[in-house]
Amino acid sequence: MRVVNTAAPILACAAVLLAACSNTPPPPVVSSSASPVSTSTTKAPSQVVVGVDDVLGAYNPHNLADASQVTSALSQLLLPSVFRPKDDGRVELDKNLMKSAEVVSQQPFTVAYTIRPDASWSDSAPIAAEDFAYLREAMRDQPGVIGAAGYRLISDIQSREGGKRVEVTFSKPYPGWQTLFGNLLPAHLLKDAPNGWQGALATTFPAVGGPYSIKGLDTARGEVVLERNERYWEKPSALDRIVLRAADQDGTLAALRSGNDQFVMTRADGNALKRLGELGSAVQLHTVARPTVAQILLRPVSSTLSDPQVREGVTALIDRGKLITEAAEGGPSDKLRADAQARVPSTTGFQPTIPAPGPPSTADPAKGEELLESAGYTKEAGTWRKNGKNLSLVVASPAKQEPYATIAKELTAQLVAAGIEVNAIAPQPRELFSTLLAMPVLNGVQQTTPEGAGNVGIDIAVIGQVTGGADVASALASAFGCRPDQLADKTKAVVPGNPLGFCDPALQPSIDAALTGTTPVADTLSTLEPELWRRNVVIPLFQLADTLAIGSGISGVTAGPPMVGPFGSAVNWTRGPK
Repeated sequence: MRVVNTAAPILACAAVLLAACSNTPPPPVVSSSASPVSTSTTKAPSQVVVGVDDVLGAYNPHNLADASQVTSALSQLLLPSVFRPKDDGRVELDKNLMKSAEVVSQQPFTVAYTIRPDASWSDSAPIAAEDFAYLREAMRDQPGVIGAAGYRLISDIQSREGGKRVEVTFSKPYPGWQTLFGNLLPAHLLKDAPNGWQGALATTFPAVGGPYSIKGLDTARGEVVLERNERYWEKPSALDRIVLRAADQDGTLAALRSGNDQFVMTRADGNALKRLGELGSAVQLHTVARPTVAQILLRPVSSTLSDPQVREGVTALIDRGKLITEAAEGGPSDKLRADAQARVPSTTGFQPTIPAPGPPSTADPAKGEELLESAGYTKEAGTWRKNGKNLSLVVASPAKQEPYATIAKELTAQLVAAGIEVNAIAPQPRELFSTLLAMPVLNGVQQTTPEGAGNVGIDIAVIGQVTGGADVASALASAFGCRPDQLADKTKAVVPGNPLGFCDPALQPSIDAALTGTTPVADTLSTLEPELWRRNVVIPLFQLADTLAIGSGISGVTAGPPMVGPFGSAVNWTRGPK
């Protein structure tokens, strides 16, 4: 019996136009002069355009150098976190990533994390224990990171159940453990990458584990295009696309007014706030404080400022109020003056601890001159000199970052007018934090490289210090605490534990007691705050804040949790009326 092969005709039929395989006659030829009629039913992607100040490169949310408006936004949209803040400021387990996280032992203090089996990076690699270990090692060892203190307490990490259960053991109890392992990074792609941690996320994200992924990132055009992450295992985002578009304040206002931007996040000055207010009820305005305080660091590891009298004298010459006025420019930061060393002004119950009257609250030039004279300086032809050398200070601020450039410029002018020689530098942010502010310290003084090698000792740094939010003890320990090896061997040059270079063995037990919960944070601060002010090592200025302006054409956008902002709820944003 002959078997008829029917597959070939079918395949042939599928390979040509339908008309050729059908009894239906072909359609009539249409004249070339007629306009073609589109029969496409493809819908345009739903998208939201967000106006931002800039999209400059470097997006590692764990680096002080990269701390910015856009880095915070991208980390919320692209990276997984164990815990996330709620609108009331408390943190809760993110069940999009985790099944559980709990303390399973007090002796030794151990936390077990169970990751969802389906949680994976956008390249299909599982989110697992190696991502926890990679982040811990970087935060423990690398300079210029945000919130290192808690990670330095981790003594061991064990991977269980194929990497989906992570057991983390601490050397001491740590009440703030829920602040750890936010914004996990893809260890399998970064741990052996060129330039290591210092090159991580310098220009883009190699893989993501959030509801969105990178479609395009163009710093020259000032635009980041994000699209729905099709590999995301949880609720898909309602929008197909989010575009972050940078513009100056005039451009941002124009785009919001025309509807080209659905909302904006901008570091508005007083004039911009007025103009936004003139848009009326069509635009909702919110102040979104960042967890960042603009500060002046008078580094005690500087050979010049290691003298407490010199630090106090320089502090007395600084007009803090004018620095704030010049840099805040009448924007929301002007009402968020950082009048304490550890707590930030936007938090509930914030109380100023700054000594008043007198420095650093207000300048006292006469006192400043008296202190410099007591330190052995004399003023010759308007310039302070000692042993035949001018009193010269290196003032550094991160390049192309505001408000630090404005603060550094005004500070330089004040010091020069007071008779101090200033060398103002603005290195690239990552170089500033990972190299210049991380020079090894020996006997309390930074060890600069030989002259001509490219590295200079920094006396004063104008930077932002990221507090980390509600965990004040961790913020205190990260900003002022010693690295463990700084106390172990004082004859060895060691990278300092913070950009300030501060490490005081007399204060460290109090810092540790707050970090481990042995002493209530409030009790520790009642003692430490006055002492830190007396040391004249940090002059906090103000908390950074953005203005969120929500226009028409979008629903679901809120100001978000304190010091976090709106992007954590982006999966629920939709186009349409507010």
